[in-house]
Amino acid sequence: MTAAPPVLVDLQAQVGVMTLNRPEKFNCISRGLADGLCAGVRSLEANPACRVVLLKANGKHFCTGADLDEVLEARASRASLQSFLAAGHEALTALERSRLPVIAAVHGLCLAGGLELSMACDVVFAASSARFGDQHSRYGLIPGWGGTQRLPRLVGLRRALHLMYSAEWLDAAAAREWGLVNLVVDDDALIDRAMVYAQTLATRNPESMAAMKSLARAGLDESLAEGLARESACVVDALRSENVSEGLAAFGARREPKFK
Repeated sequence: MTAAPPVLVDLQAQVGVMTLNRPEKFNCISRGLADGLCAGVRSLEANPACRVVLLKANGKHFCTGADLDEVLEARASRASLQSFLAAGHEALTALERSRLPVIAAVHGLCLAGGLELSMACDVVFAASSARFGDQHSRYGLIPGWGGTQRLPRLVGLRRALHLMYSAEWLDAAAAREWGLVNLVVDDDALIDRAMVYAQTLATRNPESMAAMKSLARAGLDESLAEGLARESACVVDALRSENVSEGLAAFGARREPKFK
């Protein structure tokens, strides 16, 4: 019998739905799951019908971290550990650098590598019962998929260090207050609300959405002057595009634009 793929990919209208599919392991990140995320992003980006990505999970929890069985196996050599870490980095970077907006719908536990995965997404919806945290310090470990880098950028240095040092869990409301989550919704409404949001984004100009994401993320690593120059150049190009012409025409005619 063929094993179920660790990541399911499905295009629903203009929303590419990627589903973590290792429920028996609480969707912990294996090499196969990391590779599946990369492949999923590539396939959706290659499909001109896809405008937005929605990342969700099957089972009780969103993701509880790395697959410890594979971590223990990889400890056999430095090269194996580097390869395992690289696979996870590639997956998270694929989400972060995708031209498509990436929306995460988080339920249950989102811990350690799962937290790192959620931080690579652009917008996070959380079920009201969801819990977020970093478990590495409890077991003498260090975050290995960007936790030490993305977390301070999202919540500030003091909060990031506290969360990593203490291994405390945040409920969904606290995670929202800290900046790890955008919206908290009732558990039974999570997927529907996230899908409605994704479908709304799918109606927007895909070129402007991609530019906003690229500019905002690049701006985190450059000076304000550099970011403003990059933004200005991008806006000049955009204002001469067909989609912006359609948007301006729609505004003047008081109708909804139809972007290509």
